[in-house]
This record gives sequence, structure tokens and C-alpha cells, in this order.
Amino acid sequence: MELAEIRRKRRMVRRYDPAAPVPEDALERILDAGLRVPSAGFTQGVSLLVLDGPDKQRYWEITTDPEAPPDRWLAGMQTAPVLIVVWTDRTAYLDRYAEPDKGWIDRDPVRWTAPYWYVDAGMNTLALLYAAVDEGLGACFFGVPPDRIGPVRAAFGVPEHHELIGVVSVGRPAEVAARSRRGRRSAEELVHRGLWGHAG
Repeated sequence: MELAEIRRKRRMVRRYDPAAPVPEDALERILDAGLRVPSAGFTQGVSLLVLDGPDKQRYWEITTDPEAPPDRWLAGMQTAPVLIVVWTDRTAYLDRYAEPDKGWIDRDPVRWTAPYWYVDAGMNTLALLYAAVDEGLGACFFGVPPDRIGPVRAAFGVPEHHELIGVVSVGRPAEVAARSRRGRRSAEELVHRGLWGHAG
């Protein structure tokens, strides 16, 4: 599929066909795409935790309230056959930029114009979303309640210095009724040429 077509087709999918598993070869290609993205200093500090079957069920048990019935969003997301939890390692970036070819030996994060451990995780996540579309599947990126991150880390053995960025659900989209969409902001509002507020 051409990249332009992937960009047009990509949307956040919030309900999946539970009878349609993600083929293993397709999942491997999606994961590979997520790892083949730009990385500051080629640090490669973003890691992926893949959950399906009982592991996926365990994730939902940890991150949701068993006493509360799932709302429409949650009920839909729980139909995803695969979850990919995206983690980033800030210490890996600080260590990498303290190496001789970079030379920031004090490891002070204030030197960074932006925390690139998050930037790289965003690039990784977008690559996962695009790759899912390329495989004829759907995907959605969503966050994790902050008070559940520690239990998720503990349940799946994730080292303490890895930060949870979010989760990408993957599966075959279910047929759902059309819903109203928020309008896309125009390029004139978002693209500034030479001077802020100047689009032409």
C-alpha cells in the first residue's frame, strides 16, 4: 500500500472483530516497522511489550475497576486481540549523550530542547499505527491510568527505569455505525510560513 493511501486510511479503531486474530507474520512486520524509526543518537531506547491471550486479559484486569461495568469505549477496546505497550528508557538517552561522540558528561536533561525519549516513542507509535493499516488491520493509541502503571510494570517484569508511554491496540476493525467526527483544522491554522500567523 502506498504511504499516501495509508495516511488517508489511518484512524483510531476502538472496536475489533474478536473472531479475527492478528496473523503472527503480520504482527512481526508491525513490530519491525515500529523499531525502524529515527532515534536520537541511535539510542534505540524504546521497547515494546506485546500482550495477547491471557497476558492481554491480565493487562485489563490490572488497569480497570472490576466493580465498574465497562463503558462503551472500554468494551470496544477489550475486543482487540493484541496490545503493544510502548516503553521508553530516559536513562539510555542520557547515557548515550554522555558518550565521547556526544560529550554531555553531566547527563543533565536540561540540555535537551525536548525530551527525545518521548519524541522517539511518538515516532515508534506512529510507525506501528501506519504498519497496522498497511497489513489491512486497525489500531488505536491510548493511555494508561497513572496509578496503574506501577502494577503493570510489576506484573510484566518491566525494569523500573522504563517509562510507560501508552498502548497500541491492534486487530481487524469491527463493523460499527458511523459516528460524528471532529473536523480537521485547516493548514492555514497550523502551518506558518516565515512569520507566525502567515500561511501564504
